[in-house]
Amino acid sequence: MSDFLFSLPIDQRITPCLTLHKKDDISIIVINHPKAKGAISLQGAHVLSWQPEGQQPVIWLSSETNFKQGVAIRGGVPICWPWFGKVADPMHGFARNQEWQLIAHDENEECVWLTFSLEDNEQTRKLWPHSFNLIARIKMGETCEIELEPHGDYTFTAALHSYFNIGDIDQTSVSGLGPDYLDKVAGGEHSTTDKTLKFSGLVDRVYTKPESFSLIADPANGRSIEIHHKNASDVVAWNPGSEASKAMADMPDDGYKTMVCVETAYVTHPKTITSNKPQYLSATIRCHKNEQK
Repeated sequence: MSDFLFSLPIDQRITPCLTLHKKDDISIIVINHPKAKGAISLQGAHVLSWQPEGQQPVIWLSSETNFKQGVAIRGGVPICWPWFGKVADPMHGFARNQEWQLIAHDENEECVWLTFSLEDNEQTRKLWPHSFNLIARIKMGETCEIELEPHGDYTFTAALHSYFNIGDIDQTSVSGLGPDYLDKVAGGEHSTTDKTLKFSGLVDRVYTKPESFSLIADPANGRSIEIHHKNASDVVAWNPGSEASKAMADMPDDGYKTMVCVETAYVTHPKTITSNKPQYLSATIRCHKNEQK
């Protein structure tokens, strides 16, 4: 899946734990730390991989994705900003297709921190007529933390569109989503008393009253995955199912079987910020191995 990222030729050694690589058109920072390994592309400040020591990969990356400049990467954790969905072109905003700058990094015995920046430019102003400075902070160690901090004067929606690696979608469930959701498949607003979401075919829901964290039960891999949502108004749950998976050129036909998206988001409540009051959105991910009985 994402193992190839760790065998790419090294273009530059940044620190003992950080190296710069290239996959086709895309520059990738690879993290090799005693507590975890991972990878982040400069296009989109896009987390491609995170694997804590002793665990299987937590983040799902499509084996069929393109690594072409300006083309969205399928999988990982795309940053959807300054809009989410098909409300404008490109879908899910332009931040995930833009080249970001690595502006700071640090590491210690526990983790690595990286800070990326994206500013408005001629291309973004044609798509969205606002000045902005967007900061993404990413921490990798025993946990993975992603924080988005936009600056400027405007209204936006956003999501950390996290794809998680699971063993078998038929055995997977997600809890902590809350009772109320917008169903993009059936249409309309719905409410449920079910404590967990299970997957059968295409699922595309925006949960509008989520709990502070969601829990993915991944029994096929013998673990659970926690996603803690901070400052989020919504959590999006998505799996394309068999038919839609086959229709996507950048996903294997059976790709839906080993991934599920649980996304920390502002979707139903757009955020307005001013130059002296940024708005944060963040997710913290951790894994727990199931106890052997």
